[in-house]
Amino acid sequence: MPDDAVAREHGAERAARTAEAEEASALSHPAVDPDATAAYGDHPDQVIDFYAPQGLEPLTAAGTVPLVVVLHGGAWRAPYDRRHITPFADFLARRGFAVANVEYRRGGDGPAVAGRWPDTFDDVAAALDALPALAAVHLPQADPRRMVVTGHSAGGHLALWVAARHLLPADAPWFLARPAPLRGVVALAPVADLAVAAKLAVCSDAVHELLGGQAEFAARQPYADPALLVPTGIATTLVQGRTDIDLPQIVSESYADAAAKAGEVVGLTLLEDVGHFPLIDPVADACAVVAEEIAQLAW
Repeated sequence: MPDDAVAREHGAERAARTAEAEEASALSHPAVDPDATAAYGDHPDQVIDFYAPQGLEPLTAAGTVPLVVVLHGGAWRAPYDRRHITPFADFLARRGFAVANVEYRRGGDGPAVAGRWPDTFDDVAAALDALPALAAVHLPQADPRRMVVTGHSAGGHLALWVAARHLLPADAPWFLARPAPLRGVVALAPVADLAVAAKLAVCSDAVHELLGGQAEFAARQPYADPALLVPTGIATTLVQGRTDIDLPQIVSESYADAAAKAGEVVGLTLLEDVGHFPLIDPVADACAVVAEEIAQLAW
């Protein structure tokens, strides 16, 4: 084997080991129970966990703080629920935010299938619509007028999508006549461009599965692909690790390029020597960067 091929192979092996270690660290933290949980529908997965802000004295002159909505990742697949991102939600609460951690229906006919069409989208839209009223009851410290949505990986896709519902085709059941009342979106290593991600077959071709298979992709893409739903008019920042081998940075760059062509500037923060999971790992420096990006939009 030529020397350059050997070097590439060794580099790939090192990257895989690093990615494995990053994932193990992010998923090693015990789940953190919420302060309250509320249902936004009848299905067991239609719930939102609320985390009260900690460590602020006083909170603000009005006694309230920004509300951060967290949408978890996991390739829209059933085995990956909101529990794995509760340490991140708690991290944000300890930084002084009110936090809503949203669950939604995932999977399909089996654990390997990504997402449910249209259920996954039904749930995220319904959760965001119900959130101000639910927060008023279960998280009175939260100010829904200062709401930032953040999401990781597949959840990053959903975060970008909820901010673009006013750009959906008019026959979409999730269409809003005006932009959602959001301060901004911070999408973390998001599946931001479904066409690019599908070409890369990210997460074992989860994108095609999300939309019901390759045969349905073209017809459903206009209803689901954030890269086709720009400009949103809502402040948006993408945070991406340069060494992410699960969601390569080209996916985020493609979304930012699409927004730019539509006349909108989208922030793109690229972190050196950071892969996919440090963005939601409370002990990683990258997670502190994420909190600062959220704060810049929320406060």
